[in-house]
Amino acid sequence: MADPIGLIQSIGPIDRASGTRPSATPPSGGPAFKDLLVDQIRQVNELQRDAEEATQDVVTGRSDDVIGLMTATEKADTAFRLLLQVRNKVMDAYEEIKQIRV
Repeated sequence: MADPIGLIQSIGPIDRASGTRPSATPPSGGPAFKDLLVDQIRQVNELQRDAEEATQDVVTGRSDDVIGLMTATEKADTAFRLLLQVRNKVMDAYEEIKQIRV
């Protein structure tokens, strides 16, 4: 399987005696996971605001673009569902890490 992001090749081998990666260096120049997650949350929030604004425009009669309303609503819904799945995967990983005995 190809490494689309390029993260697998940057990880060095694990030293079995110490359990560390002696040649592993953190990726440089890339954004942190936290920053990516916060940015995605902002984008989902913006899509939800756009959908709400489109709904208000159609309801109040300022616009008759029902197709635009449906598109904005579906985009917001899909983005929210994707973000929710990312959250669930992060929580699953956290729970799994909590179970590790040191």
